[in-house]
Amino acid sequence: MAEVQIMTGNQAAALGAKLSHVQVVAAYPITPQTSVTEILSQFIESGELKAEYIRVESEHSALTVCVSASTVGARVFTSTSSQGLLYMHEQLHWAAGSRLPIVMCCVNRGVGAPWTIFNDQQDSIAQRDTGWIQIYCRDNQEIIDSIIQGYRIAESVYLPVMICYDGFVMSHTMMPVQIPDAELVSDFLPPYKPHTILSPETPMNINPVLFPWRRANAEGVMCDGYMEMRFKLQKALGESRDVIVATGKAFAGAFGRDHGGLLWQYKTDDAEIILTGMGSVATEATAAADMLREEGVRAGVVGIRVFRPFPKEDARDAFRKTDAIVIFEKGISYGYEGALCSEIKAAFYGTDIRLPIHNYIVGLGGRDVKARELAEAVRLSRDAITSGDAEPAPKWLNCITE
Repeated sequence: MAEVQIMTGNQAAALGAKLSHVQVVAAYPITPQTSVTEILSQFIESGELKAEYIRVESEHSALTVCVSASTVGARVFTSTSSQGLLYMHEQLHWAAGSRLPIVMCCVNRGVGAPWTIFNDQQDSIAQRDTGWIQIYCRDNQEIIDSIIQGYRIAESVYLPVMICYDGFVMSHTMMPVQIPDAELVSDFLPPYKPHTILSPETPMNINPVLFPWRRANAEGVMCDGYMEMRFKLQKALGESRDVIVATGKAFAGAFGRDHGGLLWQYKTDDAEIILTGMGSVATEATAAADMLREEGVRAGVVGIRVFRPFPKEDARDAFRKTDAIVIFEKGISYGYEGALCSEIKAAFYGTDIRLPIHNYIVGLGGRDVKARELAEAVRLSRDAITSGDAEPAPKWLNCITE
């Protein structure tokens, strides 16, 4: 029987990186992710993990180290939060454009100004267009499992993967975690085979300036221009959907745990109204759905696990048979609505799916959001839909808006 320990989300993340046999860890502290790399430093110092631990002067440098080490063939890891992720913005593009299979934890935290150290998902949502796969975890078990899966996914499609989980809500909260067997992890996750290997025997230029058009190199071989490179990145992200699902199924076969591929569902078979969100708010929504069912409201939950690439087809299948959708988001696309709300609406475009969709902005900067409050929001939305208010502007839950 697999060993079970009580641990924080950050401990689970560090253990997931250790089990994945990372070779380079880049570290820079920022709340609430700091203990992830601190724990990894203890593994390395004690000899439990054979890896290079590199302390840097900034988050930008942390990801630069990962880009460099991955380019020369190492399996790399780092973690960050909030302003640190924003400071990495340039290198996020560089990692994706270089097609490097970096795995990084984003321990979600609100961004300034004003300052907050508490949780929402604005940091990772703001980086959705950088070319990274984004996976959102609902509990500490999913964190450790997703990091292991993340390396297999990343090294299959040569794309970076961001494992996102809510700061303090999971990073510092202790839960039972079943530790994957190290030998099974080694079987599941083969050694990294880099697509770029630098050596004196095979010199090459990495990421030179490209012209807008395709151009022959010194040997006369036609090479891609900038636009072809962008097309291939987009194509790889699209194709990664199948890889993510297949990896999840392979993991379930090896370890007995299935976290749902691109999304997960709870009591949706007969649901007349579906609550949805990402990360811990989706978990809280399952308790709200249970409350509503006790009142006779057939409520269910769809948790969006993978935000990039967006699970368009899966979302259509999951929501098609319900009567209404209520979306709870710990972030907002300023000037419009919640980013997840926009994505779900876009997924329905061109189909026969015509559903009232209500959007709630919740939990920004760590403001508490309880299951009973989510349930009450659903009641209000049902009343509004009945009265003909099919798609109002986003509502702010637990916020003074006057």
